[in-house]
Amino acid sequence: MGSNYACQVEEKGRPWPEQPALFLKAPNALAAPGQTVLRPAEVQRLEYEGELAVVIGRTARRVTERDAMAHVYGLTCANDVTAHDWRSDGQWTRAKSADTFLPLDPWIETGDDDGPADRPRAVRTRLGDRVVQESDTGKMIFSVPEILAWVTRWITLQPGDVVLTGSPAGVGPMAPGDLVTVEIEGLGALSNPEPAGPTGSGVSSSAGAGASACPRALR
Repeated sequence: MGSNYACQVEEKGRPWPEQPALFLKAPNALAAPGQTVLRPAEVQRLEYEGELAVVIGRTARRVTERDAMAHVYGLTCANDVTAHDWRSDGQWTRAKSADTFLPLDPWIETGDDDGPADRPRAVRTRLGDRVVQESDTGKMIFSVPEILAWVTRWITLQPGDVVLTGSPAGVGPMAPGDLVTVEIEGLGALSNPEPAGPTGSGVSSSAGAGASACPRALR
């Protein structure tokens, strides 16, 4: 999902979405917690995007918003790493699906002991020890049930498929040596480093930036 928090839509100056914006990330992009995110040599700006990830548990085809959560196994943390350079030139598949561009936490919260799986949860991204993104999932423009109902109109989701739900305002660059941590209330924290060392000119950290607060979305 792209553009799913009002604060990010406003931050980027994008039009208000009338329907969920979809893109795909390939399986080769998966990375484990603590695994180094690999920066392609051609990429000058590599960005973090902390997101709630929804793990599918039952085959989902044309589900309704009412029964969508019955097809969800659980929730976890994800970092939708993006090569900004390649997104800007229209190469979204390459920008989103390079190797290690999807750090994903193996801990999946099923909601059995933590209330409903789709309840609002605080989302926070840290760059080192600084908070650079801060919001909660109750402020998404399209809720998890709305997203799943939309996607499964045309795309059948299978057990093990993962749906990312969009990133709040505050998306920014990762510099060599940065440690990115995505924290979601009740789900834990996912941390991945970018390797230290030269990666080409023009790479800079977002040091000094504060967290971007996300106001509640009004529809």
